[in-house]
Amino acid sequence: MGDSVPRLRQVVLDATDAPALAEFYRRLLGFTLRPGDGDDWAVLLDASGTARLAFQQVAALPPPTWPDGPRPQMLHLDLTVETRAELDEQHERALSLGARLLADNAEDPEEPLRVYADPAGHPFCLFVG
Repeated sequence: MGDSVPRLRQVVLDATDAPALAEFYRRLLGFTLRPGDGDDWAVLLDASGTARLAFQQVAALPPPTWPDGPRPQMLHLDLTVETRAELDEQHERALSLGARLLADNAEDPEEPLRVYADPAGHPFCLFVG
């Protein structure tokens, strides 16, 4: 067996509308939708054709109540930009695509970031990295 380890194939998010959530992230991240996927499963590919995110249809999905409440986020995506100006630009893009701002720490001098919920309620962070 040696030192081999599994490779991460993709991150899968459950959604009550998998195609719509895939479209949100496709537009936000500039990925492409894998041809041939249906209404219950969608995969997004990066520019090299590598699967990065997938979306699985579920009947019901109570959204996280992060940062307070009975349902923790359990998983979130971290997205980075190079500059504070890009953070502000991508903030406007995320909101225009349907994200909801959960926390704004853009003024933090050490790690400017904002936390959002996607249209299905999954949290994600956008920060200067």
